[in-house]
Amino acid sequence: MYGPGDHNPLSPARTGRTATDIAASKGERRLAMLTAYDYPTALALDGCGLDLILVGDSLGEVELGFPSTRDVSVEMMCHHIRAVAHGATRTHIVGDMPADSYRTPDEAVATATRLVEAGADSVKLEGAMVPEVLAIIDAGIPVMGHVGLLPQTHEERRRRGKTPEEAEAINADAIALAEAGCYAIVIEAVDPEVSGRITAAVGVPTIGIAAGAETDGQVLVSTDLIGQLPEPPRFVTPKANVFQTVIDAGVAFAREVRGEVPAGTRS
Repeated sequence: MYGPGDHNPLSPARTGRTATDIAASKGERRLAMLTAYDYPTALALDGCGLDLILVGDSLGEVELGFPSTRDVSVEMMCHHIRAVAHGATRTHIVGDMPADSYRTPDEAVATATRLVEAGADSVKLEGAMVPEVLAIIDAGIPVMGHVGLLPQTHEERRRRGKTPEEAEAINADAIALAEAGCYAIVIEAVDPEVSGRITAAVGVPTIGIAAGAETDGQVLVSTDLIGQLPEPPRFVTPKANVFQTVIDAGVAFAREVRGEVPAGTRS
């Protein structure tokens, strides 16, 4: 048995921060996390000074073109985690546990073990699945929690925590996850005031996405950040336009092949 945050013997050796390091950053530094789903992206992001790389089940939508994250399987997650682990050797890798893969504590441990064997350093699951979290941690695998909007179960993509009842429920979920031993908690699409209250109430870092600036860190889908798709979410300001860059490169190649421009022309 090994403790949460220790090096995980099931995953490749990495020089990045452990879950214990990340948990201890509360109040000391803000955390930066981006998603990666493939080797080239992981290789590039590994040198960016990120604290964590998330292999998110969002890959179902932004990489595989599925209508939701619920179509992602454990096998798919393992495939992408392996690719990312080959590219990112210096950054802590978090593997998302896909929908319907942690319905019981035993199933949760089995899934988490598979993701770690594929190369994840820790795993993330959605909702206040306290018995499942406890079982995974007892198996020696660090867990990141996730509250607010839960894409695996919520049909409606809207900001959460707008009513007192909903805000209190999200706050209670976050506290329960922190008390169960999660080393960090993602807060997604939650009213910023509620995110701030949660951040003050829990003793582990909170990482927000579309949840305001009052969290201990931020996470974004890298596909959105670099403009790899034509229409990023409204809350994201892309830092690049990879979609157009690929179009330009493809057009230039086709024109070269047809002899419309000299080889090596940049246009």
